[in-house]
Amino acid sequence: MGIPRSKTDDFNLYRRRDGGDHESLLVREPIDTQRVLAAVADDAAGANVLFVGTARGITDGVLTSGLEYEAHESMAADNLIKLRAEAVSRFSLAACAVVHRLGKIAVGEASIAIAVSGPHRHAAWRAAEWLMEQIKKETPIWKCEYRPDGGREWSHPGDMPVGCAAEEHEP
Repeated sequence: MGIPRSKTDDFNLYRRRDGGDHESLLVREPIDTQRVLAAVADDAAGANVLFVGTARGITDGVLTSGLEYEAHESMAADNLIKLRAEAVSRFSLAACAVVHRLGKIAVGEASIAIAVSGPHRHAAWRAAEWLMEQIKKETPIWKCEYRPDGGREWSHPGDMPVGCAAEEHEP
């Protein structure tokens, strides 16, 4: 199964096509957060949590005009799937979905959505937070922040991929 890259995918964009458990995805179009939340609906769940990470317009007092995410896509997808499965097991979740956007993202747009459902709210809250922390630590996805003055900065400069040049990209 490949990573969907088109808005023409069916309503179950954030579910596996084989009817199995929920899947983690990388996408290049805006994330439909309500679809991510709907993907984890489960009659066994007493709690549904949706975390949405958005591109902010100011970081540590410095204006940001937009972001761009790059990834080692096959490794990133594999790691998201592994983390999703670990969260389901660790927190006894009914369902879980993780969607991370790649490419250019405007201020205010979602860059990641994590939805979990479980029998109780405490585990669901903890699972969403744990997933976000693990994704930031382990997943080969890099973020470039663009400034209104044309400057740019990688948030993980030691791991910076090739291809984020100010003259090549504009948010």
